[in-house]
Amino acid sequence: MANPPLTREQLVSVMSGGAKPRDQWRVGAEHEKFGFDKSTLRRPAYEGPNGIHAMLTGLQRFGWAPVEEGGHLIALTRKNAEGMTASISLEPGGQFELSGAPLLTIHDICNETGQHLMEVKQVADQLNLGFLGAGFDPLWTRADVPVMPKGRYDIMRAYMPKKGNLGLDMMLRTCTIQANLDYESEADMVLKFRTSLALQPVGTALFACSPFTEGKPNGFLSARANVWTDTDPDRTGMIDFVFQDGFGYERYADYALDTPMYFVKRDGKYLDASGLSFRDFMAGKLSILPGEYPTMADWNDHLTTLFPEVRLKSYLEMRGSDGGPWSRICALPALWTGIFYDAPSLAAAWDLCKDWDIGDHERLRRDVTRLGLKAEVAGRSLRDVAVDMVAIAREGLKNRARFSGGMVDERGYLSELEDIADSGLTPADRLLALYHGDWQGDVTRIYRDFAY
Repeated sequence: MANPPLTREQLVSVMSGGAKPRDQWRVGAEHEKFGFDKSTLRRPAYEGPNGIHAMLTGLQRFGWAPVEEGGHLIALTRKNAEGMTASISLEPGGQFELSGAPLLTIHDICNETGQHLMEVKQVADQLNLGFLGAGFDPLWTRADVPVMPKGRYDIMRAYMPKKGNLGLDMMLRTCTIQANLDYESEADMVLKFRTSLALQPVGTALFACSPFTEGKPNGFLSARANVWTDTDPDRTGMIDFVFQDGFGYERYADYALDTPMYFVKRDGKYLDASGLSFRDFMAGKLSILPGEYPTMADWNDHLTTLFPEVRLKSYLEMRGSDGGPWSRICALPALWTGIFYDAPSLAAAWDLCKDWDIGDHERLRRDVTRLGLKAEVAGRSLRDVAVDMVAIAREGLKNRARFSGGMVDERGYLSELEDIADSGLTPADRLLALYHGDWQGDVTRIYRDFAY
């Protein structure tokens, strides 16, 4: 039976349906990492005795369930004791991603992360593999990176070069840490979206960890963030309408409707819809499926192909930070939880950036890629803004008062960010100091000194 047309209310319900009372708020953490062969430092292929398929197969001994596409093992899932699902998935170049379960505290997130990295290390050691947290591949060219067998990635790889110069780098050579957080109403979502979008470049600077490309300094502190400035203007950036009067669920739905499509999934296969209009699909006029209307699964898939610095689905995703070491995987959700989940802290964070205009937002987004905490915005150094932002998050975590079994609250997870902000030196600055000092210009040392 043919799908009936979707209504506007159904489209908006994905976002509006995410609203939750405060006592149900949770936090999700995601991180990506680069695998490498310990002997050659090369990124592992999908096939082979020490490939990505072997990693995914080995991890199933820890209770992870396989997910297949077209006969290929492409992901794993596992439920925790509360029935919440975490997943391990593959980015286009084999970057290994943990999408953690939605959890109550940062203690829970750090425990989940630690367990995952321990499991990964046990399997990887048997395969002579290692894993590295960084924002951009420090050594290998695009051509050196093997491609994973996922249908949506084939479509994206063909389409990306039509929209920007660095889209393939985004797919193949970047890694990120993300945090996902809840809201209780449309008004709460709007305030959190505006605050976090404006402050996302501060997070970019605090986590900047990608100063090397193909074995040499690249002129950036966050090459990953620079990649996003030249990937696809239709679906990336600071989306200035978020700061305009009247912004809410419906305006975001309109943005999604106006963003060109990538694909439609039918019978387990991805159909190339790159550049086509979801509005046409809504009207039954999609050229590759004439007369057919989209399902809610199609709409949810489409929402995952938007890549602004903050993304709205049934929660808000913080997307502006480089991959990095274990400690910073825990620090990112701690930073945004402290700001989002304490009302006075959210208000204080908005006060930091409420007078910035869209020119400030766009300029800062580009400046931090090279300058990090030395950038300036509205007459202030970004270092000073970062010091204030981390202090606000620390107060929010204090007020949240979520204690571990050892009766320690969540503020300790911000210690590394406090050190970065106070010093004014990003992680990338410190990597460059090593490169010009102890490493004597040998980037391969990063694999020895900074692997998980």
